[in-house]
This record gives sequence, C-alpha cells and structure tokens, in this order.
Amino acid sequence: MCTPLEKPQIIVHVQKPVNYTLFDCKWIPSSAKFVCLGNQARGSGIMQVYEIQQGEAKLVREIEKPKPLKCGTFGASSMQQRYLATGDFDGNLNVWNLEAADTPVYSVKGHKEIINCIDGVGGLGIGEGAPEIVSGSRDGTVKVWDMRQKDTPVANIEPLEGETKRDCWTVAFGNAYNQEERAVCAGYDNGDIKLFDLRKMALRWETNIKNGVCSLEFDRKDIIMNKLVVTSLEGKFHIYDMRTQHPKKGFASVSEKVNKSTVWQVRHLPQNRDIFLTGGGAGGLHLWKYEYPAQRTEKDTDEIDKGVAGTVTLLQNVTLSTQPISSLDWSPDKQGLCVSTSFDQVVRVLIVTKLSKY
Repeated sequence: MCTPLEKPQIIVHVQKPVNYTLFDCKWIPSSAKFVCLGNQARGSGIMQVYEIQQGEAKLVREIEKPKPLKCGTFGASSMQQRYLATGDFDGNLNVWNLEAADTPVYSVKGHKEIINCIDGVGGLGIGEGAPEIVSGSRDGTVKVWDMRQKDTPVANIEPLEGETKRDCWTVAFGNAYNQEERAVCAGYDNGDIKLFDLRKMALRWETNIKNGVCSLEFDRKDIIMNKLVVTSLEGKFHIYDMRTQHPKKGFASVSEKVNKSTVWQVRHLPQNRDIFLTGGGAGGLHLWKYEYPAQRTEKDTDEIDKGVAGTVTLLQNVTLSTQPISSLDWSPDKQGLCVSTSFDQVVRVLIVTKLSKY
C-alpha cells in the first residue's frame, strides 16, 4: 500500500481571479503560456493569454470578441503556427493567430446555435492525415472542418429527418494512426454516445448511458483506438476498451461513481495514457489510474472475441472550489503541470507530483 506521502499530490501553484465567466483553457504548445476563453458581463467574448513567470500567471494579452467564446483547441495547427480554433455562442468557428488576433485566419458560420465543444487533430504532431477540427453544437449537428476548404464541412453528422435534435455537449477525435483512418466520438445531453468512422463516413457504434454526456476523450488520438473515457451528469464515468468491438455487445466497459455531482471534464495525462484527471460539479479534481486486465479479450459462447474491461484506482483527489470545474488542460510539455478554470471565476495552475512513479 502507498503511504499518503508516496501518493501524487495535487498542489495549487497559482490562483488568478478574473472578472468574467470562464469556459475553457488551453496550454499553448511549446511554451509556458496558456489561453483562457470566456464570456464578459456585457455579453462579449474574451480571450486572455497568460505566461507563467516566477511562480505567477502574468497577463500578456487580452482580446475582446463580439460573441462569448465557449471552447477552443490547438489540435489542428502546426507547432510553428500554433493557431487556436474557437467556437462561440453564435455558432461561429474561427481560427486565430494569437500574435495578430484582430481578424481570424479562418472563419465559418459553422452552426445555427452555440458551439459547445471542439477538438482538433492532424496538427502538433498529433494524429496522421489532414489537419481537421470537429465542432458539436446545440443545433444537434457534429461537423468536421478542414481549414483548406472554405464554408463547407468535410463531414456533417446530423439527425435524420423526423429525429429529435439532441444537444451535442462533447466531441473527440481518435484512431488517427495513419493517413486513412480517423474517428469522431460525440456525446449528447440524453446520454447518447456515437462513434463515427470518418473513412467510411458511417456510424460505427452507439450506446446510451442514460445520463447527459459531459465530456469524452480517447486516451490518445494518434494510436489505434485503445480506451475512451466518458463522463456524465450523475457523478459517474465509464471507461470503454476500444480495441475489441463485439458485433452485439459492442465495447467492454467499467464504470466508476465519483460522487453525487456532475463529472464535467476528463483529461488524460499526455505522458502516460493510463492516468487521467476528472473535474466535477462540486469543484473537485480526481486523479485516476487505469489497470488493464490479464487478458484484454475472451471468446463468447459463439467463439467470437469480446473485450474485457480493466479496473480503475483513485490516486488522489482535492477540492479546489465550491463551483464546478469548467475546463482542464495538461501541459503537453511538462509532466504534471495542469491549468483549470471554474465558475468561481478563478484560473488555477496546478502541479501534480510523483507521476513518473507510474
């Protein structure tokens, strides 16, 4: 057994109060800077760039935009450009050069309603193939964009005629391990999870977890699908083993109850895909480790392969705030460095220790 001092500790390194509602934060790759996105009291959007200097978060740039900014990703840009793609309350998808952020380098009216979620792949050395951005919206659609193609998405996943439009709360790329393969997973307010194969342009798998899906993430985007963590409204998360899809049973999974409040966020540690952090509605952070089973597949009664789920262990937890954690992001460059935002209007830079032991 670990003694308390041997376990990883989650330490608040910097606390920075702001005067606007925080929705998302992202580390700027290959830098000591991060960007925060949100909504000002007067209804406009705000983008702030901070740099960690001598143990402080120093504001280096602030940019106001006409509409509140809900979500952002660097995932579709190169290491040289480090362009930030954002989704706003008016359904606009914009890509910004943060050094000259007056006008976007790419802009499209992506959705009829608010863009809730965004992810990028093909940039930053993450994932093979073209740089693409996926956006999910309250209008019920999930769209995949290529910045080299103006105005029209390369994929548009929408409800069929007569189907109820469900609010899409979370999207993630995965399976981008070669030039051809790529998948998008989307989670909806009614508990639906849908996995789309972008190469075949077909729905590959769907399930329902009976509670709104707040966040989902593959443990890595640029490998053959391995694991998917899905968090939900009722204080639960599910881990799916994505290596073996049974024709009837789908993917094996294990679920874990965190607490009674919503699990808003999940983020895998970039340096170790079996460790991940969840952020909750009661302002709590939980650090988890996934353990694989002795064998990841077994035969069913018809001799068809089915997956075997592993187990999950809580390594550490801490309460940061009385308000929900609205976003989390690990530094891709420095293991254990993390930034979080919460609805108490505070940005926190965190250090998680002893991760190299795992």
